[in-house]
Parts: sequence; C-alpha cells; structure tokens
Amino acid sequence: MNFNSVTVRAPATAANLGSGFDSIGMALDLWNELTLTRGTFSVTATGEGADLVPLDTRNLAVTGVEAVFNHIGEPVPPLQYAQVNRVPFARGIGSSSSAIVSGLVAGSAISGADLSVEDLIILAAGIEGHPDNVAPAIYGGCTVGVRNGSDKWVVDPVKFPDDLYAVLFVPDMELNTHESRARLPDQISRTDAVYNIGRSALLVNALSSGRLEMLKYATQDRLHQPHRAQAFPALPHLIEAAIKGGAHGAFLSGAGPSVMALATGREVTISYEMSESARILGVDGKPMILAISNEGASVTSSS
Repeated sequence: MNFNSVTVRAPATAANLGSGFDSIGMALDLWNELTLTRGTFSVTATGEGADLVPLDTRNLAVTGVEAVFNHIGEPVPPLQYAQVNRVPFARGIGSSSSAIVSGLVAGSAISGADLSVEDLIILAAGIEGHPDNVAPAIYGGCTVGVRNGSDKWVVDPVKFPDDLYAVLFVPDMELNTHESRARLPDQISRTDAVYNIGRSALLVNALSSGRLEMLKYATQDRLHQPHRAQAFPALPHLIEAAIKGGAHGAFLSGAGPSVMALATGREVTISYEMSESARILGVDGKPMILAISNEGASVTSSS
C-alpha cells in the first residue's frame, strides 16, 4: 500500500559498550521522528542539532529513503522531510544511525516495499559501515552483529535485565565519528586482541545471565577507548566516577564524547558523580538517565 505521508520514530543507541567494538549496541529510550510527505523536495529539522544537520540530499534520512528506492529499482519521488530530533547531535549516541534507520523505515513504508528487518539491516549497515548502532535502532534492545560475506550481516539479540538503566553524561562538545575513527591504529597486538575478545564474550554473558558485577571488567577496552581518550582526556575520570557512584560498568558511547554507565539502582548518585567529575575537569555538558528500549524503529502514523 502506498501512503501519502508516514511518520517514523527511531531510537538513540549506544555502540561498542566498551569491549564490543563495531559489533555490540543498545537502544535507548530517546527518539528522533521523521515525517515523510509526498510533495516538492524539502528538508526541515527542529530540536537537537537543527542548525547543524544538512537540509538537502546530504541529510542521512534522505540517504536512507534513497537507499530503499534504489534497492527496489524505482525512482525516488519528490518528498518532503520533516525531522524532530531529540537525540543529541554528534555526541556518540546514534543521531546518525537514527536518521539513517528512520529514512529506511519511512522509505519502506511510503514506497509500499515493506522491507524485512534483514533487508533493512543490510541497507543500514551498508550506509553506516557496521551494525553496532543500526541493528539496535532497528531491532530494539541489545544486539550483537557481525559481517557474513561482503554484504550480509548476522544479527542476534542479547538478553539483559529488565531493570537495567543507562546513565549518561553528554558533553557540549561535538566529536566527528570519522575523525575519531581516524585516530585508531590499523594494527593491534595479539595481547590487545585477546584482551578484547575475552571481555566482549564476558559482556554478553554478564548481560544475559544477570551477573552484572562482571560488567566492571567486561566493559574495559584496549582497541578504541585509549586512542579516543587522546581527544577527550576526561574519559577515564568519568568512567571512574560512574563506578564510584555505583555503576556496574561504564564506557565511551560510540565514538564519544558521551560516556555511558549501566546501572540497576543508584542512577541519580551515578549521574551526580559523573556530573561533578565533569565540573571539576571543566567539561560542560548534561546528564541523562534513560531506560533501555526494547523497541526499535517503527511507523507511528500513516495516511
């Protein structure tokens, strides 16, 4: 069925969770909305990053919609894009993947293609380059995703306790994902590889078994956080503050600079400790306490 207008929402996401570099991610209960309406092409944005997001074909929601029409072999019709953004922009909590996924889901609906989640994952990961953010944005919850061949992906949900919450400190500074990735070395030692392999396995096991005391170790990392901390030296201090406040584990969210802790209680105390550490270090920003979302992107209305 072809619609004249669709509205889609897609969640914020935290990627990597420390040791699960480029493979593990989690959906957060904070949502961007996209309304797609047939009509003369235009892009508008309100809310977070409204003065920063491209208002032309470079917008990632447009990229997502175009990917759907290219996939089904149809020309892209003239469309109006209206974004309401609540996910902080360029802060490491999935504003880009939320835009991509909202575009894909909206494009799938307005075209009548009704793509499967597997197709959405392939298209989204193809745009993003890896599944750690886009998979939980599509599926909800916590997911682990790995590449299978040149354009296929294996994605599987990871169980986690119902009372698990995310406590974040979101710095005012922006961090470009591509620049952050450019700091990472092309090669790593076997010692560091083993360090992360063991901890990413422990991470999945700790979440699924509910043995959250293991997260303190499971979220440790040597592949990306030490290198990204060069541009954000407050990182280890914010992690330490979160643990001091009662978090089970804490890590750089995505490429940063947001720092996220996982907790089942003492969330306000953890938030205070992280904010106080940031204040002492001269890092401006805001704390957020969010539930983990079991839902991924979806169409909320259509006509």
